[in-house]
Amino acid sequence: MGDLLRTKNVIRRPAKRPIPSKQGPVHFTPPSTKPELRSVLLAPERSPEEVRTILSAYGLTDIEQADRNLQAMAGDPSERRVLADLLPILLDSIARTADPDQALNHWERMLSNVTRSSFLDYLRSSPRMLELLCTIFGNSDSLAFTIIRDPMLVSWLAEQDVLSKPPTFAGIEQSLRKQLSRLTVKELKLEVLRRFRRREMLRIGVRDLLRLADVPETTASLSDLATILIHAAYEIVDMDLRRQYGVPMHRNRQGRWVETGFAVMGMGKLGGHELNYSSDVDLIYVYASHEGETKAPRRKSNGKPAAVGISNEEYFEILSRELTKALVEPTKEGYVFRVDLRLRAEGTVGQLARSLEDYNNYYVTRGQVWERLALLKAWPVAGSKDIGQSFLKMVKPFVLGAGSTKKDLAGAMAIVQDVRAVKEMIDAKMADRGHEFRNVKLGIGGIREIEFLVQTIQVLGGKTLPVLLDRSTLGSLKRFAARKLLSMKERDALTAAYLFLRDVEHKLQMVHDLQTHALPHEAEELARCAIRMGYDSGDRTNAVARFRADQQRHTELVSRTFRTLFYEPKRSSLLKAALGPKRG
Repeated sequence: MGDLLRTKNVIRRPAKRPIPSKQGPVHFTPPSTKPELRSVLLAPERSPEEVRTILSAYGLTDIEQADRNLQAMAGDPSERRVLADLLPILLDSIARTADPDQALNHWERMLSNVTRSSFLDYLRSSPRMLELLCTIFGNSDSLAFTIIRDPMLVSWLAEQDVLSKPPTFAGIEQSLRKQLSRLTVKELKLEVLRRFRRREMLRIGVRDLLRLADVPETTASLSDLATILIHAAYEIVDMDLRRQYGVPMHRNRQGRWVETGFAVMGMGKLGGHELNYSSDVDLIYVYASHEGETKAPRRKSNGKPAAVGISNEEYFEILSRELTKALVEPTKEGYVFRVDLRLRAEGTVGQLARSLEDYNNYYVTRGQVWERLALLKAWPVAGSKDIGQSFLKMVKPFVLGAGSTKKDLAGAMAIVQDVRAVKEMIDAKMADRGHEFRNVKLGIGGIREIEFLVQTIQVLGGKTLPVLLDRSTLGSLKRFAARKLLSMKERDALTAAYLFLRDVEHKLQMVHDLQTHALPHEAEELARCAIRMGYDSGDRTNAVARFRADQQRHTELVSRTFRTLFYEPKRSSLLKAALGPKRG
C-alpha cells in the first residue's frame, strides 16, 4: 500500500461539486493570517510560554504532546512551510471537534504513513478535505484508524456522491459483487468482505458526523450493509461446502427429490432494520427439512441424484458453523460482524441450525414470552427468501397467539407481568453496575423500555389489529398513532426520545467501535459525547448542561410511559386501546 502513495497524483482532488454541509465542522473557514500561529513551526527561537498560549487557544490541553506532534508532522523545511500555511485551518477545525489532542495524534500518524510532501500539497489544494479529516480525527478513533491504515480511502471520500448522497442497497450490493467477481478462492473473497465493511462503515460514519444523515438513515445503511455482507458470506461458504459434500436435498410431499433451502433470519436490531455501529448481529439459522442428504449434481442422462453424501442435519450444522466463523473470525483485515446466536432454540446449548419442523415443535412446546417479543423483528437476511417467509408464517401463531381472536384480559396481564419481570432483572443488573441512569439502552427511560412497550402492545393487539405490526420501532409508533392507540403528541415525544437515545448510542460506539451504551463518568468525556452529538463546542460546560437537560427530559418521558403500562396496566389507555374492539 505504501508504494501506491509514492506519487503526487495517486490522491485525486475532490469533485468540483462541494460536499453539502448542515453545520460547523465542515464549513470552510478562510485561513487566519496571525503570524504568531506560523511561528509555532517557523520561528528560529520559540518561547514555551508563547507556544502554550497559542495552542491552548484551540482547545488543546496536553501542550507538550501537541507541540511534539506538530514538529513530527512538519518534516523537511519545504514541508514545514506548507504545514505552517495549513495550520490555521487545521487548528481551527480540530478546535471544533470532541478531542483536539487526539486529532493531532492521528494527524501525526497519518503523515508518517503517506508521502508527506504530496499529501500536504493535496491538502493545500483541498481545504475542505483538510477540514473533513480534522472532523474525523477529532471525533472517532475507529474511523481515524480506518483512514490511517488505508490512506487511499481519502481519494475515495473525495469522489463525487460518496458523501453527498446516501448509500443505497443496490449500489452497495453492486459494488461488492464487482469486487468479488474477480476472485475464486474462498479466503480471498472473505478478505474482500472485511475490507468492504471497513470502507462502507467509514462512509456511514462520516455522513453521520457531518450531520448529513439522520438516525433512521444511519441505522438503515448499517442494516443494509450487514444484510449484504451476511448474504455474500453465506454464498461463499455454501459454494465451498457444496463442492465438498454435494447439494443438500430432501423428498417433497410428492416424493420427488428437491433442493433443501436454508435461510439466515436476522433478529433484534438487524431484523428491525435499525442496526447500531457496533451491534452484534442476532441470527437464527433454519432449513427446510432435516430429512434427506447431500447428493452430487444431477446427471444429465437420467435426471436422478447421484452419490449419497452426509445428512441434511449434518450439512446445515457445518454450514452454520462455517458461516459464523467466516463472519466473526478476525484477520489482519479485521472481521465482518460479531454474531450472537443466543436467540435460537435452546439458546447457547442448542444446535446452530434447525429445520422448520423442529423450530415449530420447539415454539409450540417450550417457547417463552420474551421469544414472542423477539420474533416480532425476525426477517430473512440471507439464503432462501422462501424458507425465510415460511419461518415467519410458521411462528406467527406462536407470536400473536393461536385459536380464537377473543381478548383474554388475564392472559394479557400475564404477558405484561412477564415483560415487567424481565425488565426488573435488567434494572437490577444496571443498578449493580451503577448504570441505571447512564445506560441509554438498558437503563431507566432507555431504548429498551420503548422497545418493550412497542413489542408488548404488538403481541397483545397484533392478531386483531395486524396493522400494528411493524419490525421497526419508529414504524410501529407511527402505526400506533394512526390507529389512535397513541395521540400524535405522545407519538412525537416517544419518537424524539428514541431518536435522541439512538443518536447518543451511535456517538458512544463510533469512538472505538466498541459495543458500549453507558455515558461516561468523566466530565471531559461527557463533553466530548455532547460535541459529537452536535452541541456547540465553543462552550463545553454549556454543551454538557444542555445535553444533560435533553437526556433527562427524554428519559423521564419514556420512563413515565413505560411505568404506566407495566406498573399500572389497568389505568393504561394504550393497553385498553390494544385490547379494545377491532376498529374498521
